[in-house]
Amino acid sequence: MLSKSGKMLYKFRKEKVERSYADSKELLGLRYCRLRGLKNASEQVLHTAACQNIKRLQHT
Repeated sequence: MLSKSGKMLYKFRKEKVERSYADSKELLGLRYCRLRGLKNASEQVLHTAACQNIKRLQHT
């Protein structure tokens, strides 16, 4: 992270990875879990991740 290329990669990480988490939290309902229990919560997260991946595939 101290090298020039590391700083550039970190900058892109903020734009790609962190934005992805923010979108899933704000737009796809991951701020609160709608279901009770670990199994149901895991399913909600997996469905949200699948939606995010499909959305990303459509934009490429």
